[in-house]
Amino acid sequence: MALWDRVKESASMMQTQLTAKKNDLKSGAFRDASMAMCALVAAADGTIDPSERQRVAQLIASNEVLQNFPADDLQRRFDDSLTKLTTDFALGKVSVMQEVAKAKKKPAEARAVIQIGIVIGGADGDFDKTEQAVVREACYILELPPREFDL
Repeated sequence: MALWDRVKESASMMQTQLTAKKNDLKSGAFRDASMAMCALVAAADGTIDPSERQRVAQLIASNEVLQNFPADDLQRRFDDSLTKLTTDFALGKVSVMQEVAKAKKKPAEARAVIQIGIVIGGADGDFDKTEQAVVREACYILELPPREFDL
C-alpha cells in the first residue's frame, strides 16, 4: 500500500473513532486542547501560510465531533493559538502545549485530542515528520504512548 493511502486510511480510521465518541467529547478542556492541537499541527514547521490556515479552519468547521461547539468560538481559539505560535514559535509552543495538557485528566479526551491532530495532519495526505513530531510530543504531555497511534 502506498504511503499516501496509508495516511488517508489512518486519518479516516481516526475520524471514525472520534465520531463514535462524539457525545462524550463536550468539555471545555477537550475544546481548548483540540484547538491547540490543530494550531500545533498547522504550524509544526514554524510557519503557516494563509492557505494552510484556511484549510485547517475548514477542517475544524466541518469536523463532526467539533460541531459540539460553536464554530466562531473554535475559530477564535484556533486563531489565538496560531498567533502565539507565529509570534514566537518556541515560547508560543510552550503556551499552546499547556492548552493541550488540559485534556490529560480524562484519557478518552486525551486520546481524542491526539486523534484530531492525526486527522488534521493527514487531511492533505502528507502527515509529515514535523507534524508527527508535534503530535508525538503532545502524546508525552498527555501521558499517552505514541506507539498507540503509530507515531
